Amino acid sequence: MTDTPPDLPNTTRDTILGGRVTLHQPRRGHRVGHDAILLAALAPDDTRHLVDLGTGVGAAGLAVLARLPGASAHLVEIDSPTAALARENVAANGVAERCAVVEGDVLRLARPGGPAEPAPDAADLVIANPPFNARAAHQTSPDARRATAHMADGDTLQGWVLAAYRCLAPAGRLALILRPEDLTPLLAALAGRFGAAELLPVHPAPGADAVRLLVRAIKGRRTPPVIRPGLVLADAAGRPSPEAETILRDGTALR
Repeated sequence: MTDTPPDLPNTTRDTILGGRVTLHQPRRGHRVGHDAILLAALAPDDTRHLVDLGTGVGAAGLAVLARLPGASAHLVEIDSPTAALARENVAANGVAERCAVVEGDVLRLARPGGPAEPAPDAADLVIANPPFNARAAHQTSPDARRATAHMADGDTLQGWVLAAYRCLAPAGRLALILRPEDLTPLLAALAGRFGAAELLPVHPAPGADAVRLLVRAIKGRRTPPVIRPGLVLADAAGRPSPEAETILRDGTALR
């Protein structure tokens, strides 16, 4: 469902997960898609406190909270107008008592002089959809907010993984959604900090190359990574696969 809230010009009011999550978001520029819901599906059912890095309007973090009524969250966003929309969405979904929006730079989290929240070593889960397009290889979007959400410098992924490491308690979990071409820098960023990485490729259709890579890893582990069976979003006729449909429609967790 999409409509225009009268008190928030140039935005739309949308719902995801069968109407269970309401989202105010910009009419133009970066819009919520499947990536946020797939990221939320990586959250285990025993999550107690999560940090959503680069939350945007809050879609992934709020989707986790809709599934896990006992969990709490910090949503981190650097762009002020986008962070304001995330706050609107926290209120609209009735989770203000267990969800705070932190306006700040992910790379400064849990460092001296950085945002005071979330506290170091406090989270048992960090989720993130880092900026994934290297500036040298892609034309930057003329929309400044869309560019911020999508464009990355060479060390961005390593910086975000380090920020997650600082926020997580020992044996805390990191969940990411990336592009397959980020595999090499991902493994370099995890080395010495995270182990037991599970890599789950996402394919648009049977036989098609993966378009996304879902990642789970555990802070402090040294276990080598494993590649899990891929998630196929649609069959050859374009119909959603049963697994993808339950994730995207119902917000169920990936096992």
